[in-house]
Amino acid sequence: MELLNEIFVAPFADMVAAPDFLLQVLWEGLVSGVLYALIALGFVLIFRSSRILNFAQGIMVVFAALTMVGLHEKGVPAWIAVALTLVVMFGLAVAIERAVLRPLVGQPDIILFMATIGITLFLIGAGEIIFGGENKVMITEELGIPTGDTVLEPWGGLLILQHGDITVVLVAAALVLALLLFLGKTRMGRAIRALGDDHQAALSVGISLQTIWVLVWFIAGIIALVTGIAWGSRAGVSFALEVIAYKALPVLMLGGLESISGAIIGGLMIGMLEKLFEIYWGGPLLGGNTESWFAYVLALLVLLFRPQGLFGEKIIERV
Repeated sequence: MELLNEIFVAPFADMVAAPDFLLQVLWEGLVSGVLYALIALGFVLIFRSSRILNFAQGIMVVFAALTMVGLHEKGVPAWIAVALTLVVMFGLAVAIERAVLRPLVGQPDIILFMATIGITLFLIGAGEIIFGGENKVMITEELGIPTGDTVLEPWGGLLILQHGDITVVLVAAALVLALLLFLGKTRMGRAIRALGDDHQAALSVGISLQTIWVLVWFIAGIIALVTGIAWGSRAGVSFALEVIAYKALPVLMLGGLESISGAIIGGLMIGMLEKLFEIYWGGPLLGGNTESWFAYVLALLVLLFRPQGLFGEKIIERV
């Protein structure tokens, strides 16, 4: 009886008793969810255009952040370092298309997936050789990212909003909006969508597969840089960020591998639900540290009932 109370009654009673604390938990979850959604968007764009599950997206986040911080350490002004990092990510996109993807056109999906693992290992090695393996401090002040906080008192309680987190949410929202406008309003954006909807039909009307691949990998690189700056401002820049980046995998399983809206909604859902579970159920019942596995268990439960994800298209096979 006591266990049932801890599961079904006590958590909700705590939420009602301290609504300001509930808002704080939801806000922290929202910030994490925005970052999960950003990383998931990189996965989705590449999968839609090439049917490749890009295992390298996590290390791209680390590599982009390390490049920017490393350039600044060499004396390059912060915003010039950002611009040069974008040039590096574009060069990386071209190199991946020329050296890895183009020779493997027509190969089974598992071969392409293994190729992205090779890209991951290459970037890890290159990052350690060029920038070293030690942790680095994100250049938040140099980039103009605010470091203060705003204190609110909802219902007479306390809600603390870090200015850096507010900036992350606003920049991520602007990036997602720009991406949606690009995909929906521009010629190249429509070409990416067409390639995702029907590869053969898109190629038959003259859409260049190589150009689209370079473009989507570059967009994934831009997303990786923004995510790396955001995560780095909270936890520093190190290869440990790669592990955080893979939290996007359950987001993909939840939202669907081909759904941009699913990546956004799935990221926000997982970010907030894992925080709620950690605070109100995980800590009291399981001793805490549930954030490391909650998202994967949630995604597994969704896959048992809807293998294509909540927002993926239902797969119909005719025999």
